[in-house]
Order: sequence, then structure tokens, then C-alpha cells
Amino acid sequence: MAEWLIEAGIGERRALLVEGERVLAARLLWPGDIAAGTATTGKLTAKLKGTRRGVAVLEGGAEALVDHLPPGATEGQTLDLVVTRASLAERGRLKRAQARVAGSAAPQVEAFPQGRSLHRFPAGLWEEVWHAASSASLAFPGGEALVSVTPAMTLIDIDGIGDPRAVALAAIPAIARALAWFDLGGNIGIDFPTLGAKADRRAVDEALGTALEAWPHERTAMNGFGFVQLVARLEGPSLLHRFAHHRLGMAARMALRRAELAADEGTGRVLALTVHPALKAKLKEAWLAELARRTGREVRLETDPALAIEAGYAQLVSA
Repeated sequence: MAEWLIEAGIGERRALLVEGERVLAARLLWPGDIAAGTATTGKLTAKLKGTRRGVAVLEGGAEALVDHLPPGATEGQTLDLVVTRASLAERGRLKRAQARVAGSAAPQVEAFPQGRSLHRFPAGLWEEVWHAASSASLAFPGGEALVSVTPAMTLIDIDGIGDPRAVALAAIPAIARALAWFDLGGNIGIDFPTLGAKADRRAVDEALGTALEAWPHERTAMNGFGFVQLVARLEGPSLLHRFAHHRLGMAARMALRRAELAADEGTGRVLALTVHPALKAKLKEAWLAELARRTGREVRLETDPALAIEAGYAQLVSA
């Protein structure tokens, strides 16, 4: 039976929906994030004229757009709210979180998954998801699904060699995996190879519908150019959004995780963590202190400009 596993990392909480040795879905939460489904309060600072929407300042100071305001709501009033979408970083701007008044008729959303907390995920599972999100791609027999984040939508480009119908059908499991592994939502476009025959397009539509049957969404039929659009509830930044706008932060947290793994697997008094120089400023003193506390070792931070951003590593040394 599938279950959510939770790992409390340094600077982030990670969640994997696992069935046996297979990852079905992934989620990520950073300190300061207000996940969709979170109950909170907010002070209404502005009402948008002619609508039932407004802007509220939440606990902690973040702003949110609020839907379903009661008719009698006034500026300055404190409201009980439920967050429906976390804030999103985009190129050159930060989109406010979205919320609704608690008890309104808006759809219910789930906060960060509740599951079984582990000291560490089973070996390789988080690494597989992380590297797929870092490269924004998933391979399938005969091709690759390349995923790109834009302000308007997330685009999945299907690239492969061979018969276009066969490539399109072979890509569908990778598409379903990308949607769940990367925690995608909102507007999503899939660019399949162009299929001239209506029967071929219908076959791909049916296979895609079957693969996504358990994933709540709306979908267009494939057009003559091989394009399909999906629309799903967007509840917060996907793993791809985080890599697109906070790549150094993602790499820094992964370097800390590798350091914890190195400390679990070896002996030595000093934990030497080596990263690209660009990551040094991202590794907060509080994080390094937490790493020392968790591992019981002195932490030595070193830099190597020859390393790739994502290639930080750690080893235990005697001094």
C-alpha cells in the first residue's frame, strides 16, 4: 500500500509517496512557506472594488489575496483564513499567496502531507527525484520528456526517434511520473510529435486519460499539431519552480543532505563539506551548526570552483 514518508532535512521538509520501492509522488516545504491547506489568520488591508476579493497580511507578515470575503468584511478586520495556494517566485516578481475565508464554500485543499517520519528515506529514492527535477527531464524508451517552467504554463516537450505514434504512447508513463514527482499544477502544455491521423491522436488521448485517471485535472483533446493542454489545481511552487528560481538554494540543501549521509556511513572527527563557491553564501551558519549538532562532528566548509553547482560532496576526515 502506498504511504507518505517524511524526512526532516536541514532547511527543508521532504515528502515521498512510496509504494514498495517505487516513488509515486514528491512534495517539498521550506521554512517560511505557508503550504496550501494551512489555517491562519490575516488582517484585511484592502478590498478590491466590485469583487469579493481583498488583500490580507497573514501571521508572519506575508500578504495574500483573499477570495470569498463576507459582504460585511471591512478593512482592518482580522479574518480566519485557509491558504489555497502558496506564494510563487517568478522572473522579476513574487506572486502573493492566495487564501479563502475559513468556512466558505471554496474547495478544500490538503496541507503538506502527513505521513510516517523517517530518519532517512530508503536509499536512492530522493536522489532519483531530485536529479530528475534538476535536469527537468525524464527518459522513456526511445525518447525523453523535457519540462520547462514559464510564467504562463509548464511545458512538456516529447522528443524521440521513431514512429511518432509509438514515441507519443511510450512517453505517457514519463508524463504521468513528471506530474507527480515534480508536484506540477496550473496550466500544463504537452507537445507530442505531430500525428496526422485522427485515429492515432485518439489513441494517445485515450492512453493519456487512463494514465491520469487518478490525477484531478481537465484536459483538451490533442490538436492537429500534437498539443494537449492540462489544467490542474496549483497549490504552490513545484520542484521545477524551485530549481528555476532558487537553484542555489536547492543545491545547498542537497549538499547538506549528502553531508548527513556521509556522517551516517563513515568514521572520522571532522566532516569536510566541499561545494562550488557560489553555494558558500547560501549555507547559513544556522544550517551548518545544525549539521554539526546532528552528526556530532566538527564541520569544515571548503570550496572548489571546478565543481558543478549540484555536485557538492562530503567526507569524514581525521583532522
